[in-house]
Amino acid sequence: MTITRGERPAHESAENQELARTLQRDLARDLDGEVQFDDYTRQLFARDASMYAITPLGVVFPRNADDVAAAVAAAAAHQVSVVPRGAGTSLAGQTVGPGLVLDLSRYMNNIVELDAGSGTALVEAGVVQDQLNRAASPWGLMFGPDTSTSNRATIGGMIGNNSAGSGSVRHGMTIDHVRELDVVLSDASRVLLDRVDEATRADRATRPTLEGALYRELPEIVRANYAAIADGFPAHWRRACGYRLDRLAREDSVFDLAKFVVGSEGTLAVATSALVDLVPKPSRTVIAVGHFTSVAGAIDATQDALACDPAAVELMDRTILDLSRRKIEYASLGDLLIGDPEALLFVSFSGDDEAELLGQLKRLTGMWSRNGHGYHTLRAVTPAQQASLLKVRKAGLGLLMAASEGTRRPLAFVEDTAVDPIHLTEYTRRFKEVLDRHEMTAGFYGHCSVGCLHIRPYLDLTDPADVVKMRSVAVEIKDLVAEYGGVNSSEHGDGLARSEFNREIFGDALYDAMRQVKRLFDPDNVLNPGKIVDAPSMTDNLRDAALPPAEPLRTRLSFEVIGAGAGSADGTGAMRAAADRCMNIGLCRKSGSGTMCPSYMATRKEEDSTRGRAAALVKALSEPDPRAALGDERLHEVLDLCLMCKACKSECPLGVDMATLKSEALSHHHDIHGVPLRSRLFGSIRFLNRLGSATAPLSNLPGRIPLVRRLMDRTVGIAPARPLPVFVRQNLTRWFRRRKNTTHPITQGTVTYLADSFTTFTEPDIGRAAVQLLERAGWDVRLESGVCCGRSSLSKGLVDDAKNKARHLADTLSKATEAGSPVVGCEPSCLMTLRDEHLSLLPDDPAVKDIAGRVRQVEELLVEAIDDGRLRPREDSWLAGRTLVYHGHCHQKAEVGTAATVALLNRIPGVSVVELDAGCCGMAGSFGFESEHYDVSMTVGEDRLFPAITAEPAETVVVATGVSCRQQIFHGTARDAWHPVQLLWEAVASE
Repeated sequence: MTITRGERPAHESAENQELARTLQRDLARDLDGEVQFDDYTRQLFARDASMYAITPLGVVFPRNADDVAAAVAAAAAHQVSVVPRGAGTSLAGQTVGPGLVLDLSRYMNNIVELDAGSGTALVEAGVVQDQLNRAASPWGLMFGPDTSTSNRATIGGMIGNNSAGSGSVRHGMTIDHVRELDVVLSDASRVLLDRVDEATRADRATRPTLEGALYRELPEIVRANYAAIADGFPAHWRRACGYRLDRLAREDSVFDLAKFVVGSEGTLAVATSALVDLVPKPSRTVIAVGHFTSVAGAIDATQDALACDPAAVELMDRTILDLSRRKIEYASLGDLLIGDPEALLFVSFSGDDEAELLGQLKRLTGMWSRNGHGYHTLRAVTPAQQASLLKVRKAGLGLLMAASEGTRRPLAFVEDTAVDPIHLTEYTRRFKEVLDRHEMTAGFYGHCSVGCLHIRPYLDLTDPADVVKMRSVAVEIKDLVAEYGGVNSSEHGDGLARSEFNREIFGDALYDAMRQVKRLFDPDNVLNPGKIVDAPSMTDNLRDAALPPAEPLRTRLSFEVIGAGAGSADGTGAMRAAADRCMNIGLCRKSGSGTMCPSYMATRKEEDSTRGRAAALVKALSEPDPRAALGDERLHEVLDLCLMCKACKSECPLGVDMATLKSEALSHHHDIHGVPLRSRLFGSIRFLNRLGSATAPLSNLPGRIPLVRRLMDRTVGIAPARPLPVFVRQNLTRWFRRRKNTTHPITQGTVTYLADSFTTFTEPDIGRAAVQLLERAGWDVRLESGVCCGRSSLSKGLVDDAKNKARHLADTLSKATEAGSPVVGCEPSCLMTLRDEHLSLLPDDPAVKDIAGRVRQVEELLVEAIDDGRLRPREDSWLAGRTLVYHGHCHQKAEVGTAATVALLNRIPGVSVVELDAGCCGMAGSFGFESEHYDVSMTVGEDRLFPAITAEPAETVVVATGVSCRQQIFHGTARDAWHPVQLLWEAVASE
């Protein structure tokens, strides 16, 4: 049993503080899992992906179903409500509440059994949808509902919401795939809910328990309200609203409480595990992407698409298309499109017969052509052609959120309506008229195949007038959707956003029947009260409105540069705004793909995700004295495992730049607590590496002496298991100074090569290869070797030192180089610092701006030289016939992407290039050297990178652009990794 202790806020009542202490003590006694009642943890779980925030009393991380039962029992004994939670990606506020939050995702994430023969899987509630799909894929199976959040949404959360997704036209909703549920009821009893016949129901009804009461009294509620059930539910089938009494009213002599509980948002029972059906996974998918000059035109084309039996029909409007073009992560979509469409319609056909799928595709394009729908149809047949399309399609919500400006955000309150697709064109037109009348803008995307569009108007809920406007629009849309027999909640649930309207939607009789259901299951209102029935107003508990004004805080870094919005002259609000851009959509909780967030992938702790750290910073920066709050040790526990990989800057759709935020926070921590010796040492890494090179090989001896390594561990916290870099006496600077002048003609002008603080002294072969290649390509190479970029200082929070180094380097480069001449380098972390962090450090310095605009990757210049014939790689180099497995540096991926490096490698004759999707290597500069971080560092590498490399045969050549990456790869796999320029030099150099 682990307890995280911390001070509770002084403004809490003495009674509430005593309740928290007592409940925490009881939970610690009764549970195997973790209990956290400190104020920072509570803040992390006060929000989900909705517009709401409610601070819970505490958070529990149960390890098993018995823990869940014990937590429910303890909470009920203290009259505290319970809020079950999966990934916390609910859009309507289902997973926030004032009581005890149960995070079922951290430990209860095991696939207990997968039976390919019966096509079922028994999973714990915290299993992620993609995790289940990866396990089922070898058997040709998958989970039918395919939400856009599949890489972080848990099965338990999908059950709570009755989630659906783009494929619901074929596979229905979660309710259609649940066979059995293991649940904890409100009296803390554990029961199995399943499908039973009348005899079994009658037998269970005799039990003198809450379970028995359910089997006795639910049929009576159904019988007494049969007419209301028949008439009160919306006509459209795609429902994620209310309690599903319609399922119990079916005339098929079966009683299925498992399906009845689906969609109840944790208000009737807490699901701990589920037996779910799997569906055949199609082996092929082809996609038609229609280009349209209007949203209405795209929607009009839906009926033709539905006539061709598609697997999905998805709409994306210009708003999201434009936003995708601004993000490195999604920009490749723009290269595929023809013209400048106002809307795209993605129509997918899936199956195993390729000829049949291509026939469906041909039929659709023919129908669209004959009926005048769209001006172009893109055919994406292969996985490579589809990759960019699918990536952007799944990112619709995040991209829309990225257009937030301060507290003006695209909000989820009318985003989940659905009507019969036959009415969708007219319905959408009238929906837009409502928005226009209220002078609102919105993005349009969603599932045309089932009549569900996710329309999110932009509002600022710190403005009372916008709060009033929001509710007015919600009422109008609720009435509009009813005219078409549609549903107000079609896959995102009721939550706090829509439950208020359920009496009007279902009518008095049916709504009162639902209230009876709630009282039967939960007589003491313990389980997630205030959702579905007896809900507060949708305008209560609004996140942005509740946030106090930010107090003045002068920051060392400019947060306006990283998109926080304008702050005042004294820095008020800018840093908090940068953190508060996070809207909790939870992409940083994904695993198995991308880079963000490596620490979360290693620990599965909310506080180790980007959004967890952002929430913690928002709390600190909302305190009366934010400077003092930034020195809080609990805050820095939350920030500690951030590797500063910068993946969040590109992969987070909102661009929450946690690396920059952490640097600033560390600087304030140092102001209060002083700078640790280890931070000073790493901040001086260029001096230390130069000294190590000057005294090599003697300087390499300490790293090989166990006694010295143990002493380094005890005194400065350098992990004894981590190999130290090997210094080279003939470093790059010394070689460059002593070598003979080049005889190659200069045709391209002057290029400055940045001799970084690492490879210059430990891997000078890389710099030598780069210099010689550039010279052969016609460049006059100038070596900049005297000044540090400040990257290491910045990573340790030594921002003033980094600022001085940045100013010095920018001044030196500006004065010593020709105007407009390129600046290149081989270490991405150093080179990218010139075009990113230097702008945050010195946003008004003209020299910094000048140099930032001249930074180029060395790979770009070399690719141009090969394409122009200035460099000619040999056909017969030892690399011909080899596979090159390439791992990109995190900062490179975040800032400019890896396209230039891949292009360079592909220009080496005879090679086959494979770019790994292996995330962060885990080294992250100094992080992997630090004793307390070593294990996490290795866990990150072991997640995907090490297995990917060890699976390669010995003749495969491993390639990595980052010095840290190469160190980690060798330590974790005993495989040497080459820098790309080294390989090109091998292919170019004479025998």
